[in-house]
Amino acid sequence: MLTPNTLRKIIHIDMDAFYASVEQMDQPHLRGKPLAVGGSEIRGVVSAASYEARKFGVRSAISGIQAKRLCPDLIFVPPRFDRYKEISKQIRNIFFEYTDLVEPLSLDEAYLDVTENKKGNPSATLLAQEIRQRIFEEVGLTASAGISINKFVAKIASDYNKPNGQKTVHPDEVASFLEKLDVKKFYGIGKVTAEKMYQLGIFTGIDLKQKPLDYLEKHFGNSGLHYFQIVRGIHESAVKPNRKIKSVGAERTFNENLSSEIYLEERLLNIAAELEKRLKKSKIAGKTITLKIKYSDFTLQTRSKTMPYFITDKAIIADVAKDLLYQERLRNSVRLLGISIHNLNNEETSKIELPQKSVSVQLRLQF
Repeated sequence: MLTPNTLRKIIHIDMDAFYASVEQMDQPHLRGKPLAVGGSEIRGVVSAASYEARKFGVRSAISGIQAKRLCPDLIFVPPRFDRYKEISKQIRNIFFEYTDLVEPLSLDEAYLDVTENKKGNPSATLLAQEIRQRIFEEVGLTASAGISINKFVAKIASDYNKPNGQKTVHPDEVASFLEKLDVKKFYGIGKVTAEKMYQLGIFTGIDLKQKPLDYLEKHFGNSGLHYFQIVRGIHESAVKPNRKIKSVGAERTFNENLSSEIYLEERLLNIAAELEKRLKKSKIAGKTITLKIKYSDFTLQTRSKTMPYFITDKAIIADVAKDLLYQERLRNSVRLLGISIHNLNNEETSKIELPQKSVSVQLRLQF
C-alpha cells in the first residue's frame, strides 16, 4: 500500500533506433550498415537512423539530401508504420505483465511506475534488466532504460548508457547527477533555450541551481518555475495510462515542389482521406482543422479554422483545408502539405494520481 512517504520508482524504457532496428531485424542484409528510414537522396526527411548512420551525423528530421551528403553509403528504406505498431504492441504487452501504470510516449518509449508491481520485486533496477532481457529474447530488439524517483530524471537517465544499457539514479544521487549535466541534456530544454542559458552563463545543472526563482522567471517567463524545480529533482507528474490524444494528422512530402493551388487541391483530397481513416480508427472527431504548409525553402506556415461541430468526414475536412489553402497567397513553391485536427471530443478515461513523495535515501539498496 502506497503512503504519502512512499518513494516512487519510475522506469523509462526507450527502444534503440526503433524504426531502423526493426528494418535491420526484418532484413538481415541491412544489419551493420548505415540505414535511414524515410526520405531519399533526392527528397524527403529522415524519420530515423541506425547507429551506424548516426556515427556520420545522420539523425531524424534532417533532409535526405543532407543525410546522403554526410554518409555517401547511406541506405534509404521506406517506413512501415503498421509493422512498427505491431512490434510496439508486443513490447507494451510485456510492460503490462509488470504494472498497469504504463504511459506510452510514442511507439518506442514509455514510462512504467513499478513502485508496486505485479512481480512483487522491490528493485526497480532488476525489473528494468528483466524487461529489457525479455524484449530482446521475445521481440529481437534492444532497449535502454532509466530508473529513478520521477519521470524527468528517469527520462534523462535512459539516454545515459545507450544503446542497450541502463542507468539507475538513486534517491541520494539525484542532486549530484543533475548538477553535473549540461543543461542541453535536460529533457524539455531545446536548442534555442539552451543557447539562451549559455548566453546567461548557465552551462550545467549547478549553474542553473544557483539562479534564484525570480531571476529564472524574469528571463524564461512561466518556464522559470519549471526549471527551478527540475534542477532540484522536483517533478511530481504521475505515470498516467490512457493519455488523451490531443490531435490527429496526416501529411505528404511531394516528389517535386508544387506551386499551383490546383495541384495542391488534389493532394489535399488524399491527405483528408487518410486523416478520416485515422480518426475513425481512433473513434474520435474534432472541431479545429489546421493546414500545414512547408515551402521549398523549408519555412513552415500553419493556418487553422474551428468548426461549430465535430467532424470526421473527409469531404468536409478537404473543403475546410481548401479554404485555408486559399486564405492567402503561397509564399513559395510547396514541398509538403499536412492536415491535422484538434479540439477533439475524446475524454481522458483514466486519471491515476499517486501520492507525492519527497526524496529519501532509505530505499537505496532496493532501488
